Amino acid sequence: MVRPDTIVALATPPGISALAVVRLSGPEAFSMVGRLCPPHPPPQPPPGGPPPGGAGAPPPPHPGPPRVHPHTPRPTLGWAVDPRTGERLDQVMVTAYPAPKSYTGEDVVELSCHGGWLSPQLVVEALLELGGRRAQEGEFTRRAYLNGKLDLLQAEAVLDLIEGRSLALHGRAVHHLERGLSRRLAQVREDLLGLEASLVYHLDFPEEDEPPVPLTEIVAQAKGLEGLLEALAKTAPEGELLREGALVVLAGPPNSGKSSLFNALLGEERAIVTEIPGTTRDALEATVSWGGYPFRLVDTAGLRKSQEVVEQMGIEVAWRYLVRAQAVLLCVEGGVDPEPFLRELRERSGEARLILVRTKRDLWEAGSVPSHGEGPADTGGLPMVPISAHTGEGLAELREILLGLVFGEIRAVAPEFPVLTRRRQAEGVQRALEDLRAFRRALEEGVPPEAATAHLRSAETALEELLGVIPREEVLDRLFRQFCIGK
Repeated sequence: MVRPDTIVALATPPGISALAVVRLSGPEAFSMVGRLCPPHPPPQPPPGGPPPGGAGAPPPPHPGPPRVHPHTPRPTLGWAVDPRTGERLDQVMVTAYPAPKSYTGEDVVELSCHGGWLSPQLVVEALLELGGRRAQEGEFTRRAYLNGKLDLLQAEAVLDLIEGRSLALHGRAVHHLERGLSRRLAQVREDLLGLEASLVYHLDFPEEDEPPVPLTEIVAQAKGLEGLLEALAKTAPEGELLREGALVVLAGPPNSGKSSLFNALLGEERAIVTEIPGTTRDALEATVSWGGYPFRLVDTAGLRKSQEVVEQMGIEVAWRYLVRAQAVLLCVEGGVDPEPFLRELRERSGEARLILVRTKRDLWEAGSVPSHGEGPADTGGLPMVPISAHTGEGLAELREILLGLVFGEIRAVAPEFPVLTRRRQAEGVQRALEDLRAFRRALEEGVPPEAATAHLRSAETALEELLGVIPREEVLDRLFRQFCIGK
């Protein structure tokens, strides 16, 4: 267990709120709180645990009240005072979590005080005066990892829980925090070690005719593990979108109903809608969640040839979004041939999935806008949805098509199957998969087992780095810098 200095941080955002939480972790956490809140007794460890202040520290002068259960934190009320002047700073609720039954695995104390700008900061400064050190980004979670309370994948799940804005990401983060992904990868690693052990006989007794596990069986087992890693790797592209949101760009000619559709999909008036072509001059972005999955909708300037400088700039911005989009809604009203726009979008928008949206459906039926057909022949094989932003017709169908196009793979994945939500996870699984394939192919091609085993060990290393079994300082630094100070 790591026994460093005691760190202090505000664990809630600064500003006006009902409560604020100040967190301490380290060997002096209990004794510091005892001095911050005299004559309030310092928190007590459970029976048989280490005394407050770490090993060898004297017992506190005022024993605390008995606990209902040795590992159940019991909040107590007291006054925090300035250690230099004795002046009262705020009334606080003290909750102690003795090691090792705490988030970090160390003695941890959380002080709940009144929210606001000043009181929490005064409590933090008092604890720093008593010998605490201001925590760095993610240092509490880093200590939890170093003390064996979390593995690296669980630490990333904590960050996903904090940053996540969609129910889909939240559900996957909870699954990862419960070691769903960790167990899966740890089991694959154990199976790889088993394959390596099976090869020992071939290395020690290469001339024997009947080894306990034939090479053909080892190859078959390796192929089965490849399938597991391939299934995980397939979730990565959509899994990363759970964090950032899928970029969906509304494109089409001027006055084709893009802004009206944008507002209808959001359920609020965000974009200006007029009958004047070219009203939208810049990209307007908003975040929305459908079925628990996050999307970033972008309304763009109408695509046309223009000599007007500001409109030209808006069209260039539109194309910059289009080439990055996961899905493009080509909005074309009835009577307008979509083929020129489809051709240009296919040439310039890369891998984006196209959906043809026939806008102003309510005007078709009124006869104000001519219909251009609704069948498959009209779409060139693309999904096509007739839409009325005014009546809401087609909106539910469009949302469902978008969910299927962008998140179809992970929506089909069973809830108990992990989803890779971060690039580090995707790269680690892909590396292990490639090494495992190289191992299997080497055996199939007659490469000596001692040479093929090098690929197997490389795959094991990739999984160990993912789990954090082999810690790499640059990876830890990069991960924990993404956390807030108090986490």
